[in-house]
Amino acid sequence: MSELPYKLSKGEHRVIISAVRDNPLAELKAAIDRNFVHVKFTETRGGTELGFRLDPQHSDLSKADFSQGSGEIRLAGNLKLDGVPVRCVAEVDLAKMEGWGHLEILEEAVPASA
Repeated sequence: MSELPYKLSKGEHRVIISAVRDNPLAELKAAIDRNFVHVKFTETRGGTELGFRLDPQHSDLSKADFSQGSGEIRLAGNLKLDGVPVRCVAEVDLAKMEGWGHLEILEEAVPASA
């Protein structure tokens, strides 16, 4: 089993929002509007980019000013990384399009016995 989910669940790690085109802020806003974002952990071999559906209960966009490109946001959502259920949480400074993030290991739901 991969150690990556467990490594990223220990402490905070540098993350970036990478852009495909010339306007990373517009791309991030469009991704948030689609309710699916990508966050890249830069401190792994080659970097680890994770895509996930936003969880509104754990995300916070209230401090964002997308028109000015300022403020901080919290992006959070659940996914499986190497078969391990995790929640990705990233705090991103919109002016820099980078910040810090970590994974939270989630418990697998165990089906009730019949």
